[in-house]
Amino acid sequence: MTDLAATSRPSRRALVVRGGWEGHVPVEATDRFIPFLEEQGFDVRVEDSPEVYTDVAAMAATDLVVQCYTMGTASKEAVAGLRATIAAGTGFAGWHGGIADSFRNTSDYLHLVGGSFACHPARDPEHPKGDQTDNYVSYVVNVLPEQAGHPIVAGLEDFELYSEQYWVISDDYIDVLATTTQAARPGDPWNRPVVSPAVWTRSWGEGRIFVATPGHSLDVLDDPNVRTLIERGMLWASRGSESPYGVSRDGE
Repeated sequence: MTDLAATSRPSRRALVVRGGWEGHVPVEATDRFIPFLEEQGFDVRVEDSPEVYTDVAAMAATDLVVQCYTMGTASKEAVAGLRATIAAGTGFAGWHGGIADSFRNTSDYLHLVGGSFACHPARDPEHPKGDQTDNYVSYVVNVLPEQAGHPIVAGLEDFELYSEQYWVISDDYIDVLATTTQAARPGDPWNRPVVSPAVWTRSWGEGRIFVATPGHSLDVLDDPNVRTLIERGMLWASRGSESPYGVSRDGE
């Protein structure tokens, strides 16, 4: 269970937008978290297209958007609607490619999220098996000591996963809560370790954004550390949430 308590607001609304590349099992993945949102007092609406973001009235009534839509496309109008909605106070949250590798065709979306999937270096580039496990490595998610009091990571320690390790290109307007370090292995074209954000938040107008890069497969989403991060992150981002740690609406 999360340490972020639901508020007394009687009926918050969450919009789950899922689709895109089926390798990230967007239906099964989001189904992992819909019951949690309902337990926290959200009425949950599910859509299979980002074009719902063009519905001004529906978006204005939404307190939290949870997106699991890897790659795919979104119209300029949809992205503009999402940006405006978040700026007005709606939260935006997601994990892995469902938020950090969406809508590659639209720079305004990349600007909104602040960090984008670049690659996940192969485990053994010399001897691929030809399936998704070619991209699985053992790696550590490191919680930043200076962020230990943040409500999303409070009480969590560094943890190890065996999955895709995202190399992320990001800007310095994100607030990084945890990182992961890509090793420089013999044969790699980079010659020193590379640190990427693994969990971050971002303020956008009156709204909040939460991103966690772990979450490639259902077993990773079921990892207690990953699940805790996502549950807390969704609540932290949502309009109307209050933090027992005193984090203000602007994330400071």
